[in-house]
Amino acid sequence: MSTALNNLFSFNRATLPSPFSTVTSKKISVASKYGDGKQATLCFTVIKALNAVCACMNGSGEGAVGVIDHRSVAEYKSSMGPDAYHLAIFDSSTGAISATVYDKNTEIGELYVLKNPGRDGAAVMMAMFPFLNRDEEFEQKFNEYFDQYTAGFPDINAATNTMAILCDNVYRRVMDDSCEAHVKVTLDKSGNLMRVSQTQLDSGVFTPTEVIAGEFTIFAKTGRAAVKKACAEVKHEDFAGKYELHTRALSPQEQALIPALPEWYIIPDEVVDICKHAQATTEKSAPMRNFLLRGPAGTGKTMGAKAIAAGLHLPYMKYTCSANTEIFDFVGMIFPDSEGGSTGDADLDREKAELESMGGMTYKNVAKIMNLPGLADMDYDPAGVYQALTGLEKEDATAQECMAVVMERVTEKVQALSKRTGESQSGGQTYRYVDTDFIKALRYGYVIEIQEPSTIAQPGVLVGLNSLLEQSGSITLPTGEIIRRHPDAVVVVTTNISYEGCRGMNQSVLDRMSLVRDVELPSPEVMVQRAMAVTGATDEYQVGQMVQVVNDLAEYCRKNSISDGSYGMRSLIDWITSAEITGDVYQSALYTVISKATADEIDREALISAVLEPAFRPKRKTA
Repeated sequence: MSTALNNLFSFNRATLPSPFSTVTSKKISVASKYGDGKQATLCFTVIKALNAVCACMNGSGEGAVGVIDHRSVAEYKSSMGPDAYHLAIFDSSTGAISATVYDKNTEIGELYVLKNPGRDGAAVMMAMFPFLNRDEEFEQKFNEYFDQYTAGFPDINAATNTMAILCDNVYRRVMDDSCEAHVKVTLDKSGNLMRVSQTQLDSGVFTPTEVIAGEFTIFAKTGRAAVKKACAEVKHEDFAGKYELHTRALSPQEQALIPALPEWYIIPDEVVDICKHAQATTEKSAPMRNFLLRGPAGTGKTMGAKAIAAGLHLPYMKYTCSANTEIFDFVGMIFPDSEGGSTGDADLDREKAELESMGGMTYKNVAKIMNLPGLADMDYDPAGVYQALTGLEKEDATAQECMAVVMERVTEKVQALSKRTGESQSGGQTYRYVDTDFIKALRYGYVIEIQEPSTIAQPGVLVGLNSLLEQSGSITLPTGEIIRRHPDAVVVVTTNISYEGCRGMNQSVLDRMSLVRDVELPSPEVMVQRAMAVTGATDEYQVGQMVQVVNDLAEYCRKNSISDGSYGMRSLIDWITSAEITGDVYQSALYTVISKATADEIDREALISAVLEPAFRPKRKTA
């Protein structure tokens, strides 16, 4: 580890930065209180970093240093080009360092390898400054040095001694983990640092809450003031069950359906926001009960729906859509108690036989044999369809009204087909109706998640449910029963419109959503925490690198229009699990992350060389 950490310190450069470029010896007969008491060594990296901080403080240099909770960030204007910046993030709780050589014009970040040309570690040392400065000796000596810097170094000997103590202070505190003021730094032996991706910059996860010095250009563009409040993590005990809509006595079976949130789960802002809106509008004439969570795969949409149920203290159910989903799949199924027997009507018996050859008496099959119009017809010409169904002209007829007539016709036919000769018309029904989870949730007041409705081949399917999406809506079941939506029933639609096969959400359904929240990938810190909790991984640094690769992969795919695959938390978790089994992080990535990102061989090769290999190299084969 000491060899890797030594990459942070440049002691062997022939020339030191100004004003020490002419000193005859780097060994100075002073020492920090953590040193040997005899001498200290002037360090190129520390001098360059502290000079940059001083320049930021007095406004004479480009760059900035800031703080975000337990992390600190720095921008260092590079001499490598007019648009080049060195960006660095230091996490004091783990010692992890991320850094990138970033081109502001092209928005491309290069891998930062310590001690490579142009990567001397000054930006990293700048990022560490806020935590280095919490030491009493360091703070005192830095203030003395800043006074010298601002005055133009009137006493070069005093400035040299002060800087020597600062260099010694930093070196001892970083390298010696037994030091009482130890600053933990975690580096791998290669000197590779985790990359800062454009996705992270765009998301603002590294926007400082406090600016220590200078003015940020890349991390933030708002000057020297505090620019963003860090969102406080919501504790589970302050969330679960705290947003009840009404006081209700739930049965043991219903209690068992209320999700228990895993300890590792960090409750997102959008989940808390939805629960607040649902509770706060309960007594209003139009309470908010329909919500849409939209985002890429693996961003936690389904976990968010479960968390909403936990916050509202309601049972959770789900319905997963597919390309073949029909309106009747939401409403329920008919199961005749007996397949045999005659209805006593030749036409009905013929239709019953036809249904059996089609796979049984389902709502969908009954609608087909009756040659009833479909949703496409209702969407295209609702007035014409309504007149054909009822014989009545209604210019303002809606697809929803047409669907209600179709449902009624199908229900009557199912009841007729389910009677046998000799049974009374009042009590001879021989079919059994089974509620879907969707109907159960709306009937009894649960949370129902509708997953991926945009995969439905006929997007208008959900239009048939528009009545139930209204708070006072109702629907006729195959039994003829009319149910009305429970006042506590909450519908959470989760969808990923970027997937192949997904379609746009029907506008009338979208209009009935009380809130629409876009869910993005969590911050890298949250991804690390979740992934380690789920997989049991213990190497936080390695998981951090894997998170960075997944984020960089997502950014690369976005910029290069690679859209035939998926990537996110699921891929990350699979990768970590596979790497534990194979012992080879690189090899496991090929089959858990790279292979899922795209089916195109050329694009996979590009992802390997541009994203994977800068962080993880393939193992050398032994003879």
